[in-house]
Amino acid sequence: MKLPKDKDGKTLVSRLYLESNLKTNLEMFDELFKNDNTFVSRKIVNNIECAVLFFDGMVNNLSIAESIIEPILNSEIKKGTTAEILAHQVIEINDAEVTDNMTDILNAFLYGDSIVLIDGDPRAVVVNTKGFLMRSISEPDSEKVLSGPREGFIEGFMMNLALVRRRIKSPDLKFKFIELGTNTKTTAVICYVEGICDNETLQTFEKRLTHYKIDSALDSNYIVEIIKDSKYSPFPTVGITERPDVFVAKMLEGRVGLILDGTPVAITAPHIFMETFQSNDDYYLNYIYANASRFLRIIGFFLNVTIPAIFLAMITFHQELIPTKLLFSISGARDGVPFPALIEALGLVLIFEILKEAGARTPSSIGQSLSIVGALVLGQAAVDARFVSAPMVIVVAFSGITALMVPKLKVPSVFLRITYLLVASMLGLYGLIFAISATIIHLCAIRSFGVPYVTNISSVRIGDEKDSLFRFPWALMRPNHRFISEDKPEETSGD
Repeated sequence: MKLPKDKDGKTLVSRLYLESNLKTNLEMFDELFKNDNTFVSRKIVNNIECAVLFFDGMVNNLSIAESIIEPILNSEIKKGTTAEILAHQVIEINDAEVTDNMTDILNAFLYGDSIVLIDGDPRAVVVNTKGFLMRSISEPDSEKVLSGPREGFIEGFMMNLALVRRRIKSPDLKFKFIELGTNTKTTAVICYVEGICDNETLQTFEKRLTHYKIDSALDSNYIVEIIKDSKYSPFPTVGITERPDVFVAKMLEGRVGLILDGTPVAITAPHIFMETFQSNDDYYLNYIYANASRFLRIIGFFLNVTIPAIFLAMITFHQELIPTKLLFSISGARDGVPFPALIEALGLVLIFEILKEAGARTPSSIGQSLSIVGALVLGQAAVDARFVSAPMVIVVAFSGITALMVPKLKVPSVFLRITYLLVASMLGLYGLIFAISATIIHLCAIRSFGVPYVTNISSVRIGDEKDSLFRFPWALMRPNHRFISEDKPEETSGD
């Protein structure tokens, strides 16, 4: 049987249709999946002729045998039985529907549903028999907490929706299904709480998702890169998380969420700068400890991007700012080092990033040992060989360690650290101050789905500051804290 194809050789599914003749329909499916050995066609004869089609490995074989094949063989159906009778009176599975739309049939079929075809009826019964294996629910390695829930999203989106629904027992929680990727046809679910989520933000989110046509959507980052504001900025303007409690908390503040089938990483928007310094533990532990931890993360990020540049500027241009004894110590440590301070700093930053990347990519059993031993051995050997000075090793190592305190700002940390180093090597502390000012101006100019990126930091409204730089006790929090959906200015393009 010849199938209609386009100029690229792809089958035109929109031009396919089922006929009343079972043999013709089976020939069409055999042609569609002729080189796929997982395709199974099981013919059943009992007064009527019908066939069950499914993909091996995608379905629950026991469910097919006990709820489809056995009921058909044991039933007293007669010739002329329609698809409705088979779906509602014979098949013993709750989720069974009749359709003649080939696009819907193939989408369900390719996702683990079984298809029952009957001789004499140009329609199919689509039966939910999904049975592919999925990873069990566990705590995400990248978002571990000292106290709180230990659940994380998995690759199956229906289980992820159940984790969200269990936390928001309200009819205002809405799930809107869409399809992304012309080839992968990945199921995505837009999640929001009606009455809390801003309608304009929701419309903008949907518009950006449907405006861009992509071939595949295998992970959340595929979507993040096409819907984010300020696409060339190193700062994240779309939030990501693997924790259902964090995802729900963001929606209850007025954000829109997106759960993508096949990945445990969910998306939230709008995303503001202060979110990168917030941790799950901030809300599960005492507010005093939470505030101390958040303050350390903020200071850690600032030191991470500025300490190497400050050290370089002071030993190059501003030696008078260094205490005399310390200056003599640094000068003595640098005696015999053949490289300029800039090359020394950039080389150490590069080596530290290589060690960190190698430790992250190797198996966990040896990854930590590789990072620690590599840093100790290489650092000590480089100092002994006079390739680098000990003070520079200390400064770069301290900068690299503080970068680990805010993993959500990994990309901006590397970019700003190197940029500040280059500027400080040419203009000293004056250049560094100029670069920091330019960064602050850039942050103030960014918007995320119409919301200023520095919301809460720059706000003077009473209540907004209660969960920004510091977290106030729950008793003092503003009820229904929904700053994302309140007084949102008009959206401007951040591209």
